[in-house]
Amino acid sequence: MNTIYIDSRDGVNRICIVEDDRLVEYYKEDTQRHRLLGNVYRGRVQNILQGMEAAFVDIGEEKNAYLNIKDALDMEMMYKKEKHAINQVLTQGEDIIVQVVKEPLGNKGPKVTTHLSIPGRYMVLTPYSNRVNISKKIRIQEEIDRLRSLGKDIQTKQMGMIFRTVSNGVESELLSEEYTELVDIFESIEAEKNYLPTPKLIYSEPVLILQILRDYFDETKTNVVTNNKELLKRLKTTSKLKDYNLQDRLTYDPLYNMDYHMNIQMDMKEALSRRVQLKSGGYIVIDETEALTVVDVNTGKYVGFITLDDTIVRTNIEAAVEIARQIRLRDIGGIVIIDFIDMKSKDNIDIVLKNLEKEFRKDKNKPYVVDITKLSLVEVVRKRNRPTLDKETTLVCPTCNGRGRIRKNEA
Repeated sequence: MNTIYIDSRDGVNRICIVEDDRLVEYYKEDTQRHRLLGNVYRGRVQNILQGMEAAFVDIGEEKNAYLNIKDALDMEMMYKKEKHAINQVLTQGEDIIVQVVKEPLGNKGPKVTTHLSIPGRYMVLTPYSNRVNISKKIRIQEEIDRLRSLGKDIQTKQMGMIFRTVSNGVESELLSEEYTELVDIFESIEAEKNYLPTPKLIYSEPVLILQILRDYFDETKTNVVTNNKELLKRLKTTSKLKDYNLQDRLTYDPLYNMDYHMNIQMDMKEALSRRVQLKSGGYIVIDETEALTVVDVNTGKYVGFITLDDTIVRTNIEAAVEIARQIRLRDIGGIVIIDFIDMKSKDNIDIVLKNLEKEFRKDKNKPYVVDITKLSLVEVVRKRNRPTLDKETTLVCPTCNGRGRIRKNEA
C-alpha cells in the first residue's frame, strides 16, 4: 500500500510519498511562492546567441528563460531534419508562447520550450504532434489496442495525446471528456497569442498538492493523510478531483508531524548522507558534482555464503534497488555514473541491469541506462527539472564552500 503524507502548517506544505514503507519522493511547497514548472507564458525574445544556438526570453520572472534551438523549432522543421540557425527561427523582440520545463537552478534561469504539453489525470495533450502514444507500463495488448483506437476516434485538429498509466481500464467517456477539456485549455492559450501585455502568465499548473495527486494517486492502492482540516475539506470539494474517488482514501490526522515520523526521518537522514547502508552489510556512496553524479558500490561487511561471484551479484542487485530509490528521492538529474562491483559474467551483468531498469520504471522522470563503458561503469541519464533534495534542504558551508573538507592548521 502506498501513502501520500501531507504535513501542512505555517504556510508550508511538506509532502512525502511512501511506497512499501519507504520514502521515495519528497516535496516542499511554500504557499506564498509560486512554482514555474509547467506554466505557460507569452514571452518576448530578449537576446539571440548565435554561437550557443539559443535565445533568452523575458517571461516576467526574475531571470530570463533559456530557450535552446531544438525547443524553438516547429514540428515541420524538426521532421525535415535540416540544419537551422537560431536567428532563422527567432527574431529579437518577437513575442512567443513558451512553457517552463525546468525550474531555475542556482544562477541559471528557467528553461523553456515552444512545444507545449497539457497534462491531465488520464492523459497528456501533445497539441503539436498527431501521434497517439500509450504508457509503457500498460502491458495488456487488448487494452493498448483499445486506447489507441479510442485516441484516434476522439482526436481533434490532429492534436495527439499520451495515455498515462492510470488510464488503464478507464471508461471511454471519461477519457473523451478529459481530452476535450485539455483541448479547450490549449485553445484558450492559443487565443492569448496576440494580446498585450507581454510578458504574461497565461496558464499555470495546479498547486503542487493537486499535481502530486494527479500524477501519483491510484484509488486502488493509495491513501492520503493530512494534518490540516482546511486542506482536507478543499481536497474533498475540489472539482478537479471529482473523478479520483478520494473520499474513502482521505484521512485526517491532527497529530501527524513529519518530524516525528520515524521511518520518514530515517529515510530523509539517509537521503542527505553521502553513504547509504544496505541491509546485507554492503553500502553505496553517492557524490553529487556540478557535471554529474557518481555512485560507488561496496560489499562492506557482507561476506556472502557461497562463492565470491555470488556475493558480488547479490550485493549489486541489492545496491541497484537502493540506487534507483535514492536517485528518485534525491531527485538527481543529468548524468549518473554507477560503479558496481566488477562482475566477470555477462549473465550476471544482465541480471543486475534488469533489476536496475525494473526499479527505474517506478520513476516518472524516466531514468535511462545508456551504456556500459569499457571500465564497466554504468551510464544513466535522468531528466532534471528542479533542484535536488540536497540543494532544496541544505545550505553551502561558508567555511569549506561545499567541498566538505577544511584545511589543516599548518602552524
